[in-house]
Amino acid sequence: MKFSFKNDYSEGCHPRILEAFSKTNLEQQNGYGLDDYSLKAEQLILQKINNQSSKVFLVSGGTQANLIVISAFLKPYESVIAAETGHIFTNESGAIEATGHKIHGVFTNDGKLRVEDLQKVINEHQNFPHQLKQKLVYISNSTEVGTIYSKKELQDLSAFFRENNLFLFLDGARLGHALTAETNDLVLEDIAKLTDAFYLGGTKNGALIGEAIVINNEKLQEDFGFHLKQKGALLAKGRLLGIQFQELLKDDLYFDLAKKANVQAMKIKTAFKENGFEFLAETFSNQIFPILGNAQIEELAKNFEFYVWKKIDDEKSAIRIITSWATTDEMVRSFTEKIKNL
Repeated sequence: MKFSFKNDYSEGCHPRILEAFSKTNLEQQNGYGLDDYSLKAEQLILQKINNQSSKVFLVSGGTQANLIVISAFLKPYESVIAAETGHIFTNESGAIEATGHKIHGVFTNDGKLRVEDLQKVINEHQNFPHQLKQKLVYISNSTEVGTIYSKKELQDLSAFFRENNLFLFLDGARLGHALTAETNDLVLEDIAKLTDAFYLGGTKNGALIGEAIVINNEKLQEDFGFHLKQKGALLAKGRLLGIQFQELLKDDLYFDLAKKANVQAMKIKTAFKENGFEFLAETFSNQIFPILGNAQIEELAKNFEFYVWKKIDDEKSAIRIITSWATTDEMVRSFTEKIKNL
């Protein structure tokens, strides 16, 4: 059997969640997110972001969260700005476009958007009402290439959005990994203060399924539940989501799991560095992108699974290595030993 470093959702869920499912299985609860566990999970999130005026909505997955949030927030003639590496731009099968909203893709070397990137797009779309109106900016933290936003970068973006009456939506599928990266200077409370909406990713950090959408802009909270129902996201057995987030957030398990994934990734990163390999981007989260020769990739693929991410030239490509909350020391040791012999 090959060890897999293809993604951070290859395993099921943390054992504490399975135990909680079993213990509560025969308890009768209200449906559609009104169960005790979901209500408790929502309160735990509000406590951790230190904002009781935000609203929390639990859904099953990241693409679903992106689709519902963006389509709910925008009018028919409004559009989205995202990095070209952004998940909604490259890996959601045109989900946002299918709701009638264009995505303006911006090329960036590190997957992060900056004020000058946004201003350029806006400047090119000033012929109203003949051109689309940019209204929402989509960012990810950590990004799809493993980089993270600093507090200063997020503050600069947030100030620009407020000056230009834009919405900032942060995809937090790997937010736990971003906030526990060794170079990070943000906390969850900062994320809530600086964004109009974000979500806490569970699927890639110990949950079986589940993302927690947090809407901080009170104007955007109204009637959001209707959008959940219309898009098929309002689960009758919402307890399945509530139990998971209650278990992940009642202590620091959510962040402990993310930190473990980061630590394991950094061990692998160190092994690549010590053996002279370069990287597509400098990352400190659970995703790394070393650049290998074609023959080295073929050799590594004999024993391990991973994605070939980007072709550099005819002889080299960057591969993506992702670790998870369940990545064992044995898996890391086996992989790093192989790196030494490439």
